[in-house]
Amino acid sequence: MKVGLVGFPGSGKTTVFNAMTGQDAPIGYGGEVRRAVVNVPDPRVEWLSALYRPKKTTFASIVFCDIPGEQGSERRGLSTAGLQQVRDQEALCLVLRGFDNPALERAPDPAAELEAFHAECVLADLVFVERWLERARKEARRGPEVATFERMRGVLESERPLRLLSESELDRSLLRGYSLLTDTPLLAVLNRDEEDAGKALPDDVEASLAPMGGAGMSLSASLEAEIAMLEPADQQEFLRDMGLAEPALDRFIRAAYQLQDLISFFTVAGPEVRAWTIRAGTVARRAAGKIHSDMERGFIRAEVIPCDVLEEYGSEQAVKAAGRLRVEGRDYVVQDGDILRVLFNV
Repeated sequence: MKVGLVGFPGSGKTTVFNAMTGQDAPIGYGGEVRRAVVNVPDPRVEWLSALYRPKKTTFASIVFCDIPGEQGSERRGLSTAGLQQVRDQEALCLVLRGFDNPALERAPDPAAELEAFHAECVLADLVFVERWLERARKEARRGPEVATFERMRGVLESERPLRLLSESELDRSLLRGYSLLTDTPLLAVLNRDEEDAGKALPDDVEASLAPMGGAGMSLSASLEAEIAMLEPADQQEFLRDMGLAEPALDRFIRAAYQLQDLISFFTVAGPEVRAWTIRAGTVARRAAGKIHSDMERGFIRAEVIPCDVLEEYGSEQAVKAAGRLRVEGRDYVVQDGDILRVLFNV
């Protein structure tokens, strides 16, 4: 999963990036997109690795991208160059300022920043859609794709985000490759002072997020960045001292997975234990395609053991002896925690 961090100048976006990734990227506009990959913590992967003792263990991962904002602007969260980078993301993390910044005259107003960013994204999408429709008119195009873009224009003109539309209202199979901003999952992160890190989001931020189809969380980026630089054992002690149950990264991952309705399945074949990320409701044949396109193309069946069943019996042999290994076809809906062994022929 690729997550783009965006925000207005002074929001602490790069500090959030450092907190999530354990990096020490310098603060300030540099023009380039900073990237870092972090593993998604999952005790099930650790348990499977201890059981199978593979040569390689691969966790699911998140690529965080710190995307530059508009240089010298307090009103724009996206630069022209950054706009193209944002369209390449699978989710957006909008960092909102909830702390006093002595470098800025304006007081923090996270709800206003959220509304301004939403308006920026709606306008960018509307410009893109109108240009597409203009080309379609010149080329005398007809059909469902044109109708879809006409529908999107109406939604955007009403200042609503496309992510609110259901699959029945918007055929997203016609939009692959377009990466519209208001159809990208949005998670707002309110960056606060240390003493406010554990508080709930303000009511006005919650009220603004709801009609945008987004989710939100609070943290103190400066505090979390300090925690991220510590050794794991020291992190737990520091968290306890600060009254925090877990690092911001864990909370962020959980919120991002819930927002996008993501689940994990596992493979244990050969020398590797590996976690794979899919959307809930994905059928076995499509899930096999995450592993390799040949598996989807030549899918025959999948042997399935839920991870909790394997933990209950302690070994694959015991699971099979108890009759708990299942053989499923191409339309089986993969569940969170399933261990799949795919049989295929190409």
